Amino acid sequence: MPSYKAPVKDMMFLLNDVLQVGNYSNLPGYADATPDLVSAILEEAAKFAERELQPLNLSGDQEGCIRADNGDVTTPKGFKEAYAKYVEGGWAGLTADPEFGGQGLPHVLGICLEEMMVGANHSFAMYPGLSNGAMAAIRIDGTQEQKETYLPKMVEGLWTGTMNLTEPHCGTDLGMLRTKADPQADGTYKITGTKIFISAGEHDMSDNIIHLVLARLPDAPKGTKGISLFIVPKFLVKEDGSLGERNGVICGSLEHKMGIHANSTCVMNYDEATGYLIGEPNKGLRSMFIMMNAARLGVGVEGLGHAEVAYQNAVAYAKDRLQGRSLKGPQFPDKPADPIIVHADVRRNLMNARSFAEAARGIALWAALLVDQSHNAPTEEERDEAEDLVGLLTPIIKGVFTDRGFESSVACQQVFGGHGYVAEWGMEQFVRDARISQIYEGANGIQALDLVGRKLPSKGGKAIQMLFKLIGEEIAANKTAGGLDDIIEPMEKALASWQRATLWLMQNAMANPDNAGAASTPYMHLAGHVILGYMWLKMARVSKTALEDGTDDPTFHENKLVTARYYIKRRMTETRALLAEIESGSEELMALAAEAF
Repeated sequence: MPSYKAPVKDMMFLLNDVLQVGNYSNLPGYADATPDLVSAILEEAAKFAERELQPLNLSGDQEGCIRADNGDVTTPKGFKEAYAKYVEGGWAGLTADPEFGGQGLPHVLGICLEEMMVGANHSFAMYPGLSNGAMAAIRIDGTQEQKETYLPKMVEGLWTGTMNLTEPHCGTDLGMLRTKADPQADGTYKITGTKIFISAGEHDMSDNIIHLVLARLPDAPKGTKGISLFIVPKFLVKEDGSLGERNGVICGSLEHKMGIHANSTCVMNYDEATGYLIGEPNKGLRSMFIMMNAARLGVGVEGLGHAEVAYQNAVAYAKDRLQGRSLKGPQFPDKPADPIIVHADVRRNLMNARSFAEAARGIALWAALLVDQSHNAPTEEERDEAEDLVGLLTPIIKGVFTDRGFESSVACQQVFGGHGYVAEWGMEQFVRDARISQIYEGANGIQALDLVGRKLPSKGGKAIQMLFKLIGEEIAANKTAGGLDDIIEPMEKALASWQRATLWLMQNAMANPDNAGAASTPYMHLAGHVILGYMWLKMARVSKTALEDGTDDPTFHENKLVTARYYIKRRMTETRALLAEIESGSEELMALAAEAF
């Protein structure tokens, strides 16, 4: 049976020692987030994830969701009760606006909670996870009446939310969507159309489901300039806040999927359902991107959660499984064979997953800190800089983290040998569940194109230059600290490769756009390597100082230095190959005629 242990100690190290969130008391919620309070919150979140969610993961996968003839959906046994405990614990409003009943705590704590829930039970985590994006859109673009009608119940967790974007004939190309919105005399709209792949579109865990739906007005311009966003509740809400009649929206069917079986992924049919415009007419893409950006960071955290839980289970197996002898001779002569953790190739799989997960956690928390700064930093310049960095990091976090999360899940499954292919060990479920994160909320190829086509040239490359500067400053700080020369040199080379790749794109993408398309995914992964290496530099410097100052936990910091060296000296070598792939251009890639495939 698989297991999960929330990495609270590592989270506290990153928050307190590496990111030093205590220095941001000028941001709302941070002054209240003392180390003792943060520790208490994370410990309680860990208990919830480990005791309530993890035991339902395997059974939920095997049972799945059930749709009745009337369109109602029943979640697997135990999910409804676990969600009630989620609501009772106040987890839905952990980082939400106090104006609507939230606790207003830093977004970094929300990221910690998200990782724990995904590691424990990915399918469950998706039910409240989609609500966050919907709440963000309503909070930013909704009218005061809409905020007061929907946000308090959503913040409390009594109502959940969804994002309804995709249609059978269009996914990424939303300009092709056909769902229509007909204006009514009372100011409402009648929404008609079909949406697919709607996560948590129908279920039995909350009293109401607030759907945010993209649709077209009758006189809307063609393409993406003619998309509007609407609030379409499952049950209409009366003036006193109580629930009224059922709206004209129903789950037509449940998708039969490779993984995340315990999450209800629905085909949603809208038949003149009552909807309420959110934001301006034909300006729905702006609101949509509020939801999408929040969701994409959350999906990146899913990649981290997959890597962590797969690693934990593979380590436990590798320490216990006896098979063969070490190439250096028996390491446990009193046993019939050595545990497989003595074998270098097994350790390679484990170290790849570990070194990714620990750095990715730091980057995810840094991005969450930047999100808070982008909203609440004291000066406009600080807010703009934070927003620019988040914009640049988002496609990298979504694309690279989920690719590496899947890679890590497969590598850790490999540690089990044949047992990894058998359901009772849980590893094949981790692999199946991890696969979707590379696909939804914008497939990773789209993330790569967004990175090179939009984020890099934005504001004349301001964000990438800021990031290059931050990494250069961290390299310089490590040189000053001394004793880390063996990881500084490969980091400098990797940064130089990223800078050279960026210059190559500037010089070659405009002349031939296919060069940008061909380079986009290797460029995204090159960037990901360097960013993860940047976080390892920060952690290594902190751990080196802690050891010099006489820490109470030398083993923890010694292990950080070992893992930092592993990642930077072994994994960062891939940047050279990625640079060569980028600079090879698109000629051979595009040479075959379409008929030749």
